[in-house]
Amino acid sequence: MATGNVNPFNLSDSEDEAEQRQEDGVDTERSPSDGAPGPPSNNPFSPQADAEHPALLLSSTRTSPSVEGISVAAAAATMAGGLAETRVSVDVIAAQLIRDQYILTALEFHTELLEAGRELPRLRDYFSNPGNFERQSGTPPACKDQGLGPGGPLNRAGSISTLDSLDFARYSDDGNRESDERVAESDTRERSKNYNSNPEIQEPIRPLEKRALNFLVNEYLLKNEYKLSAITFSDENDDQDFELWDDVGLNIPKPPDLLQIYRNCGSALPSPRDTVDVAVGVESGELTGNYITQKPDLLQKQQMEVVEELEYQISLLNKEKQSLADQIKKLQSEIQSLRRTVSTHPPDQSSETHPSSIPPQSPHDNGQYLDVRGASEPNSRPAESNPPTQTVSPPPQTITQPHAKLKSRESVVFDQPNRKLSPAFQQALLSFCKMSADSRLGAEVSRIADSEESVMLMLGRCLPHIVPNVLLAKREELIPLILCTACLHPEPKERDQLLHILFNLIKRPDDEQRQMILTGCVAFARHVGPTRVEAELLPQCWEQINHKYPERRLLVAEACGALAPYLPKEIRSSLVLSMLQQMLAEDKADMVREAVVKSLAIIMGYINDPDKYPQGFELMLLSLGDPSERVVSAIHQVFIPAFAAWTIELGNLQTTLIPSLLARIETLLKNEHGLDEHKLHMLLSALQSLIPPLFSVVLQNAPFTHRVNLQGHTPPIEVTRFPRPASPLQDVATIVGSRETLSALLILYDYQLEHEGTTGWDSLLWVVNQLLPQLIDIVGRVNVTSTTCVHEFSRFFWRLCRTFGKIFTNTKVKPQFQEILRLSEENVDALTGNGILTKATVPIYATGVLTSYNQEEDRKLLVGFLEDVMTTLSLSHAPLDSLKASFVELGANPVYHELLLTVLWYGVVHTSALVRCTAARMFELLVKGVNETLVAQRVVPALITLSSDPEISVRISTIPAFGTIMETVTQKELLERVKMQLASFLEDPQYQDQHSLHMEIIRTFGRVGPNAEPRFRDEFVLPHLHKLALGNNVQPSESKRIDIATQLFEAYSALSCCFISEELMVTHFLPGLRCLRADMEQLSPEHEVILSSMIKEGETKVENRGIGQAEGSVSIAASLVGEDAKTKFLSKMGQLTTSGAMLANVFQRKK
Repeated sequence: MATGNVNPFNLSDSEDEAEQRQEDGVDTERSPSDGAPGPPSNNPFSPQADAEHPALLLSSTRTSPSVEGISVAAAAATMAGGLAETRVSVDVIAAQLIRDQYILTALEFHTELLEAGRELPRLRDYFSNPGNFERQSGTPPACKDQGLGPGGPLNRAGSISTLDSLDFARYSDDGNRESDERVAESDTRERSKNYNSNPEIQEPIRPLEKRALNFLVNEYLLKNEYKLSAITFSDENDDQDFELWDDVGLNIPKPPDLLQIYRNCGSALPSPRDTVDVAVGVESGELTGNYITQKPDLLQKQQMEVVEELEYQISLLNKEKQSLADQIKKLQSEIQSLRRTVSTHPPDQSSETHPSSIPPQSPHDNGQYLDVRGASEPNSRPAESNPPTQTVSPPPQTITQPHAKLKSRESVVFDQPNRKLSPAFQQALLSFCKMSADSRLGAEVSRIADSEESVMLMLGRCLPHIVPNVLLAKREELIPLILCTACLHPEPKERDQLLHILFNLIKRPDDEQRQMILTGCVAFARHVGPTRVEAELLPQCWEQINHKYPERRLLVAEACGALAPYLPKEIRSSLVLSMLQQMLAEDKADMVREAVVKSLAIIMGYINDPDKYPQGFELMLLSLGDPSERVVSAIHQVFIPAFAAWTIELGNLQTTLIPSLLARIETLLKNEHGLDEHKLHMLLSALQSLIPPLFSVVLQNAPFTHRVNLQGHTPPIEVTRFPRPASPLQDVATIVGSRETLSALLILYDYQLEHEGTTGWDSLLWVVNQLLPQLIDIVGRVNVTSTTCVHEFSRFFWRLCRTFGKIFTNTKVKPQFQEILRLSEENVDALTGNGILTKATVPIYATGVLTSYNQEEDRKLLVGFLEDVMTTLSLSHAPLDSLKASFVELGANPVYHELLLTVLWYGVVHTSALVRCTAARMFELLVKGVNETLVAQRVVPALITLSSDPEISVRISTIPAFGTIMETVTQKELLERVKMQLASFLEDPQYQDQHSLHMEIIRTFGRVGPNAEPRFRDEFVLPHLHKLALGNNVQPSESKRIDIATQLFEAYSALSCCFISEELMVTHFLPGLRCLRADMEQLSPEHEVILSSMIKEGETKVENRGIGQAEGSVSIAASLVGEDAKTKFLSKMGQLTTSGAMLANVFQRKK
């Protein structure tokens, strides 16, 4: 970490983690709650604290002040040896943070790793275990803070000061209350000293201090029966809730009552045995003038006191250590003595031994079992008054060999009573001892096992009766017992019954319970081997494959994947594969199919039968077509990487898998019934997931592979070198082995491409000579108006270029596109070879290839390409769909807004009117995604310039863009400028006979009117539509009249769904409809019927408003919602005699 340029987050965790665990040994496996051993806390103001290496200092302002001295020293001791290394594993950092109890820092580190997609198991396990954060009462908190106790969570220092004095940047409010109270006590004593020595610095009471004191005073009055005083006091402080301490506003627990505070305030300070100094690290800027101006002798005196206190603590600990050592010796001698006594002189059972005097037993079973049935045998001799005693001789081998078989018990000798009782009397006497050996449970109780086999038999008999009587929420506690018995039981039938119980243990197991069962199944499989796994575990899975509860089927799906490594290879690729294939095709639960896909991926990772490749390919296609997003996500994250890894081993990735997907895409594009965009997305996403495996094949089969040297220093890989993988299995570093290997390969890869060429590099030549030409040919057949297809292919090429690198993109990808596009000015008029410019090749090249890298030269190339395309298409009168698709795809990303405006400004100032018209129409596409600042500064000035163009066609082309601005922008000044420009188009005499201009304005009003500002619609759109309808009545040209009438009909149909006030309804809307009806009576009677219905409904609503003003204004749309109005409208529509195609065109807006 101290070398400066090494980023530990770029390193792979797998190998470093394993190495570090070997080096750390026990420390890395110790529970984080055990605390961290370290030297005593140092004075934070000492030179040693200031001399810490900056790379070793953790965030002191975010950690517990009570352990800073320990933490920094421990960090320095742990990491001093690693300063000379070139990298440090993130697992080492995490282990150090947890060991030194930097909990918040570790939590932030864990969060950042999660956001980067690199979860660390150590941090995940630590923070998912609530036991790491429970309070432990074994050691005083002060000792825990100083690292002197056996362990426990480190406490965070709270504050007793008021809320307005808290430094939230330094302390968190989630520390333990013990720490809060202790530090608060020392804080109070410190303030008391300062106030006593400096009475002039007494501060006035603060608001939150007053509220806290008020709460305590009110509590004191109520406890001591001063109820009237308490009521009066509460009335005088009516802004405070005395029932709730949290209402005070402090972040500390409720303090003791006033009586307790009074009793404690005058007591003497605790002895040094009960207190521990707390070292708190501070920055020099945080020190008050009081500390800065302290005299050196006072500082030295404080340091001497700390040293004396620590020496005193050391002496106490040494004494305690010696005392404990003496006790251990004494107890050991007593144990030896008791063992000799037991083996030679049997103790009398009548003299009961107190439990505290019994020596601790060995954790292993000593193999001694008693048969209590002998007490009721009829041939037993009469008992004496004293109970019999037994002689037990423990076999020594059961202690030294804990895993050896249990030995049969030796004969037990009891004292024979010296009595003359008849057997009948003895039996009658013993019958008063109520024992039940007749029932099943009584028989089990009276028969104690005396060997390992008998224990297993007993468990096999008892567990089926125990399980149903255990609560469902606690049944997972039985899993170890069931598994152990199932492993060791000698009877196959009983083992089958126990495994059946295991899989049916919980009715609907949740995630945690399923994980526990799966863990047990894996442990069982490791213990018994593949044969018994096949014979005993797999049948249980097969039985549950059609269970009615999805949680049980989910358990089966997950078990197939978890057990795959432990099954015979023949079963793995036949029975298990068939089970999962059936569940994938038939199961209706998304979560089950998701688990099936993940288990299939594990099967693909272990399968070694090449004949199963076609089945795997069909499973991939079946999963890709699944309607559930979570299943599709699992196929990309897990299955495809695992399947691709297998095809790489078979040598099928470049020869079979990728060509098969490309062939299916070509078949889709040739479909005469239209393109299935969903299938195209499915196949393209699969190809996209195969890019990392394909690149790994290129690297691992390169001519330079033998020159890879991992001994020297390899520079870290840039964070942005590769696209972010969907899962670790799609990370190229994971595929090739490690980030170090990948870094070394990338250096040689770039050098080979730039200097040595691709001769003999078959895997790369396949990509250049076969894959890229086929992809470019497919792109040329994609429908350019399909936004989805353009987007999918753009993302594919972007990821391909980013993965294979900038040199490959510039030297292999771009030249092939440029050769096909041929952007040359001399071919404009002849239109030779420019048909490709109207295809999807243009937007996919612009948005997928030219945007893959975003440096200045790349942006210039993109700008030049778009300018050339716009010019070429405009001058050749070609369709603009390819240019529009490019603008739509690029406009979705705000990063390219400035670039697109630069391209359009090139068109605004172009010498050709055709290019200026194209630029004006492109503004309409760009306005919706651009922020209002750019619209005001760049778009509107350009449109104003074009609206005064000498060519009328250019001016007309600006109208849709102006309309879109009215629809999307909210700035009043901007709207007024646009409104004035549109008004000039409508009111200027030079435009009176411009039929195309009027058509464009009416079309724009119908498109933007429903979404525009209501004031603009009421004051501008409706009056001008009325005026245009009125003028159309006297239009001499019948063709122009029908064109205008059709556009007016569409505009009024759209505006009828808006709220229209009564005044506008009477003055503009209904008169406009009547004018339009007059035209339709002569030109299109079918439309006239609908218009008459609309007019009648409008007049009815106006009359109803006049009768009942309280109902308020309603819109035509509201009237059409009613069932009667809807029936009338549809009946009128049914009366139209036009064809279906013509009727559809009535409501279709013309583009």
